[in-house]
Amino acid sequence: MNCIYSIGHSNKTVEELIRELRLYGINYLIDVRSMPYSKYQPQFNREQFQAAINKTGDITYVYMGDVIGGLPANSACYTDGKVGYGKIRAMEFFQKGLERLINANNKNIKVCLMCSEGDPHMCHRSKLIGEALLEHDIIVQHICADHSGNITLKSQIDVINELNNGNNVLDLFGGLETFTSRNRYK
Repeated sequence: MNCIYSIGHSNKTVEELIRELRLYGINYLIDVRSMPYSKYQPQFNREQFQAAINKTGDITYVYMGDVIGGLPANSACYTDGKVGYGKIRAMEFFQKGLERLINANNKNIKVCLMCSEGDPHMCHRSKLIGEALLEHDIIVQHICADHSGNITLKSQIDVINELNNGNNVLDLFGGLETFTSRNRYK
């Protein structure tokens, strides 16, 4: 299977994040945050962070939160205030963004999706993007820390199995359950 990486900046420093990206030879960091700003981690605000990444000389920052972000502006992507990832996946803007990732993968370009959430179980990188890429035989490898704090990879399949406690979760109609956001936004 082909591979795209993912990482959450969480409470890391920019230098720690860059070090982790270099461990896996990442060429392009794809920012998938719908709102690429943080009051708690201002060093990850879009303009400042983009400048820091591009200054490395070996990693290029690309913003795609407007097309594959987890909090789209389109109200049709929400049910009772929760984001429905299945709804997002059906949107043309998401399909176009996904196609860009597939094209990069087909060209063997090492890309890494980045959001703020450190735990891939809690982020749209796994529940939305990772699941959509898996349908195209592209597996997401999530860069995260193990219980000892060592940097390791966790596969998309492992993340989803852990989310579902090893079971396929069926919806009311016998199809596999699609994920939603954990919070209400609208």
